[in-house]
Amino acid sequence: MTDSTDKKPTPVTSSLGPAGAETNFVFPTEYPLKIAGKNHPQLEATVMEIVRRHVADFDATTVTVRESKGGKYLAVSVTFTAQSKAQLDALYLDLTAHPDIVWAL
Repeated sequence: MTDSTDKKPTPVTSSLGPAGAETNFVFPTEYPLKIAGKNHPQLEATVMEIVRRHVADFDATTVTVRESKGGKYLAVSVTFTAQSKAQLDALYLDLTAHPDIVWAL
């Protein structure tokens, strides 16, 4: 008989890595996400609203914002605890569907 406390988390394969590369995650995991979008005053709030739709315990203190060298874009970085590949897929789809967001990594 095996003790259930000896079970290790199961790696879950995700295809969300850069340039479509396969990446292995063990969920739950701390997940850093960077989003680039058009530089306007509401971008940070827009990103946070979308992330909150998918991450119930999102901590807004993890958000950082940086303006591009030319000032045309903003980079918004967030970190959260990802629960599953499905959660990440849905979040990426929601973010990249927004007209003011250029990309999400």
